[in-house]
Amino acid sequence: MPPQKDVVKIAIQMPGAYPQLIDLDQKKPLSTVIKEVCDGWNINAPEKHALQYTDGIQTYITESNRLDIKNGSILRLTTAPGRCADQLYTGIQNVNTDVKCDSLKQLAGISTDVTFAQEFINRDGHALLVEIVERGSDSSEVLAHALKAFMELMDHGIVSWENLSAVFIKKIAGYVSLKAVDASVQQLSLAILESMVQSSSSLFEQVQQEVTLEQLIAHLQVQNQQIQTKAMALLIALLQTAGDGKKREMIEFLGKKSLRQYINKNIIHTSGAVGDEMAHYLYVLQSVTLNTLEPKMRTPLDPSSQEQRDLLHGLRQLAFEFDSEASLTTEKRRSLCAKEFKKLGFSNNSNPGLDLNRTPPGLLALETMAYFSSRYPNAYSRFVLENSSREDKHECPFARGSIQLTLILCEILRIGDPPSETGQDYYPLFFAQDRLLEELFCICIQLLNKTWKEMRATQEDFDKVMQVVREQITRTLSSKPTSLDLFKNKVNALNYSEILKLRQTERLHQEETLAPPVLELKERLKPELLELIRQQRLNRLCHGTLFRKISSRRRQGKYRRTKGCARLPLHKLWYCRLSPNHKVLHYGDVDEESETPPIETLQEKIPVADIKALLTGKDCPHMKEKGSGKQNREVLDLAFTITYDLEEYHLNFVASSRTDFCLWTDGLNVLLGKDMTSECTQSELDILLSMEIKLRLLDLENIPIPDAPPPVPKPPSNLHFCYDFSQTEQ
Repeated sequence: MPPQKDVVKIAIQMPGAYPQLIDLDQKKPLSTVIKEVCDGWNINAPEKHALQYTDGIQTYITESNRLDIKNGSILRLTTAPGRCADQLYTGIQNVNTDVKCDSLKQLAGISTDVTFAQEFINRDGHALLVEIVERGSDSSEVLAHALKAFMELMDHGIVSWENLSAVFIKKIAGYVSLKAVDASVQQLSLAILESMVQSSSSLFEQVQQEVTLEQLIAHLQVQNQQIQTKAMALLIALLQTAGDGKKREMIEFLGKKSLRQYINKNIIHTSGAVGDEMAHYLYVLQSVTLNTLEPKMRTPLDPSSQEQRDLLHGLRQLAFEFDSEASLTTEKRRSLCAKEFKKLGFSNNSNPGLDLNRTPPGLLALETMAYFSSRYPNAYSRFVLENSSREDKHECPFARGSIQLTLILCEILRIGDPPSETGQDYYPLFFAQDRLLEELFCICIQLLNKTWKEMRATQEDFDKVMQVVREQITRTLSSKPTSLDLFKNKVNALNYSEILKLRQTERLHQEETLAPPVLELKERLKPELLELIRQQRLNRLCHGTLFRKISSRRRQGKYRRTKGCARLPLHKLWYCRLSPNHKVLHYGDVDEESETPPIETLQEKIPVADIKALLTGKDCPHMKEKGSGKQNREVLDLAFTITYDLEEYHLNFVASSRTDFCLWTDGLNVLLGKDMTSECTQSELDILLSMEIKLRLLDLENIPIPDAPPPVPKPPSNLHFCYDFSQTEQ
């Protein structure tokens, strides 16, 4: 009798027959198991049959993945993948259009299984699909099924994208450019081109020649959100694959073609909400475009550059009268220039270029100052002259403030940071303006002067004022203003007194009473409140969360590792939730439109009792191959993995936010009987403790709480004051 751990109790179904309940011996060859099942139903030729899951992706059972089978699994006896590949290979060559269409539809569905895909590709089945596409004489429905099947087959990485012919690429690109083509064909063609661009630089060049940026911009103006998303995905792939020089050319071209205005009108300001995938692409476009400013941000002023010197002296000339300079001697002119540069707020007034040697912000600071002085000359002159008339210690230094403000804006807009693989935090304001950094600077430099006066600041308060200005900008941008006017109104309304009120409110929320009696009360309340947080975490897991996955081309996603199998990319979205009895984790792939799928539709299951450990960050298997670059830091902070079944298998997660990461890691730790260690737990515990303490101390308002309890009085010398009721009763 084999050991119990090697035996799995399962059910096997077959249409038209009673199911078989068997004890599957994992040590027994799979061919022997299939033969025994066929013998139970008196079926000949067991070699033409195979076992397959009945739910989920309906994967074929092979020797490499058979250890995934759990107790209670339901399998199906079906046609072997090789035989199925032969049937479909013949079916898609049938002259009957209906048979051909049905075969391609079935092929598109079953090609998600790597075992079948390998068999079909071994028969050069993918070449038939390429031929159907290149011929282009079939109906839109046939073509759509062929493209879908082709995508699924290529996603397994068995065949290289570089093996595709130029004719095929031209044909796919043609489907993108033709307006009369069916929407599903265009959508799939855009997805295929995106995969080509990401696979190699040579295919990037071919796709770029065949598909123009004008065509992609045109697709962003249609009403079909799926086509908009796929067109944006291809555009982002082209931008991220291009070299630095080519990328700048493309961004300049897109600027001339008013790409941002089209996005602002047709995507951001539409009746429907922006989807997660589109939000990510908008964030990447914003990041890539702003990062074109990085070279200037990291380049100091070049004293030998006449153009840069002219910009610098132009600031002085626009602020002060200089008609009489020609009659001055060289020494007096130099002295006058130094005096005027000092009024402008330069620290090195005799050689102001030294102030711009600091990188970052480097040349960006000079360009933002020059933009402000030329675009808004009246506001610039008013700023400089107003501060020139103040006492030296009370004047707001324009140049010093501009340099620091430019640095603050670069940090807030994350210029120089590569886009995150999961980021979705884009600013609608970016798509409403062509020169966001410069326009924000023009508003915020005037805000600096306003805040300086409100704080009655001196030169010693410079850093404090800049901290307040940073807070004003950050709080305003977090509200996602959609226009510069709206940003200007909001940021000016958020004056220094409002900032103080907000800080005071936040301080009161975070304030803790340190009196020993209160601390002791907190310790007594903690177990009850921690139990409340545990229940909330489990309820959150029962509700479930939608996770994003990216294919192996983007080096991110959820993978299922099985013994002897490569890691395979699945669909882009999946959902995971805990059963109401807290005993099973259910998960499975879902469509983007799904909000909270019923638990019955999530076919994959992991018993909580089988979970062995929770891994986070670099300890996760899907994070070990990532480097320490900036682009991976956010992903590492959001990654976690659960290992189960003697730690041979794992389920990988990448949370969409730090909050989801904390909720899930806390909930899983609760299921494993461990302490909740996330920062969210501590934060929520502090909030709950603060609320509970305040409620309990309401009756003690304005009453000082002593550090020690009052002393217990001494017992009285006698107890004669007690009344003896027994004598009265007698």
